[in-house]
Amino acid sequence: MAKDAAGTVLSVEGREVQITHPDKLYFSSQAQISKLDLVRYYLSVARGALAGIRDRPIVLKRFVNGAEAEAFYQKRAPTQRPPWLRTVTLSFPSGRTAEEIVVDDAPGLAWIVNLGCIELHPHPVRSGNLDHPDELRIDLDPVQGVSWADVRRVALEVQGLLEELGLRGWPKTSGSRGMHVNVRIEPRWTFADVRRAAVAFSRAVERRVPALASSKWWKEERHGVFLDYNQNAKDRTTCSGYSVRPLPDARVSAPLLWHEVPDCDPADFTMFTIPERFAKIGDPQAGMDAEPGSLEKLLELADNDEANGLGDAPWPPHFRKTEAEALRVAPSRAKSGVKKARVKMPLIVVANSPDKTAALAGLERWKSKHAQIAGFLAADDVLVDSMRGRSSTWTRVRVNLRHVAESLRPPQETPDPDDDPTREWREGRKRKAAKED
Repeated sequence: MAKDAAGTVLSVEGREVQITHPDKLYFSSQAQISKLDLVRYYLSVARGALAGIRDRPIVLKRFVNGAEAEAFYQKRAPTQRPPWLRTVTLSFPSGRTAEEIVVDDAPGLAWIVNLGCIELHPHPVRSGNLDHPDELRIDLDPVQGVSWADVRRVALEVQGLLEELGLRGWPKTSGSRGMHVNVRIEPRWTFADVRRAAVAFSRAVERRVPALASSKWWKEERHGVFLDYNQNAKDRTTCSGYSVRPLPDARVSAPLLWHEVPDCDPADFTMFTIPERFAKIGDPQAGMDAEPGSLEKLLELADNDEANGLGDAPWPPHFRKTEAEALRVAPSRAKSGVKKARVKMPLIVVANSPDKTAALAGLERWKSKHAQIAGFLAADDVLVDSMRGRSSTWTRVRVNLRHVAESLRPPQETPDPDDDPTREWREGRKRKAAKED
């Protein structure tokens, strides 16, 4: 290892990787972690981390100012990159294309971490077959206030259903509040097929444990643990195993063995504990590639759902609407002219901020201001949405006043804080559209 004015140069598997600003703190509110510390962590678990991203195009989610600052997504590969890093060109539902990085080895891993990639976001396809996923992704996302014990119970239901379908799931903590179960599949189905299978799977789990699990897309309709089937849509990515998450304790998305799930605690898996665990037990998901499964039984389940009147579930808003898809609008915003009666939810926005901590602090201020109202709220009446714009993310906090008498409901006020990074862009689009009209 050598140092120069520009930073630190690491020798990784015979290649030199420059780490710029190695002492820059990427975590500081609780753990004190520098960029170089982060690189060294990933190199210590490189065999496991690479298993989740090798030979896959990867979206660069860059925290250039550390975990406490706003991140942005970079799909396109940087023009200035080492000649030994390869790329592939992906097409997206919008019709656009992007040349994305493919990381195959430890030097490439160190190089993208140096760009500020605290967590890793691979696509579920291999570079040689970009139209056929080899991974079904089951994302267990608890609504606000749902306990970790309920997440674990739903994960075990997921395991049981997968076994009945002849599939093997590989669990891991999400590194946040939920859990992921990845299923290696044969790469012979399209993205639409895989998502259709995921919708059927989510609905099947909901039927098994209706009090605990939900397949409802609109957040105001969810309860318990939401199975996010849309993580299988074409341009979606989720953090892979061993990814560090931007939480104060540098928590990690940790691969698990199934017997660990009933008693695991996500707080036990951090940058400081995972290297020792990895050295001791290896990678719990090391055998994933050896057991690809078939989606045929799941697609039969989808056929049965459709025969019983269950059409396509809502897609993310930037996807083209399908013929079988229900009305793509939140129930609370549905127009009165819709034939099917819907209940409009009394939702108000209380905070918008690129800083999730600031948004949640705004929620607490709102609760203090409206203490009587806050007492009527159920756990799932608080909706904390991670909003994704063109290249940035922010947190929106809404409150559902359905359990509050109409005469007591406070009006919509200016959110506190009120910092939506996409507002200027959206208003610009409206002005442009108005001129064109």
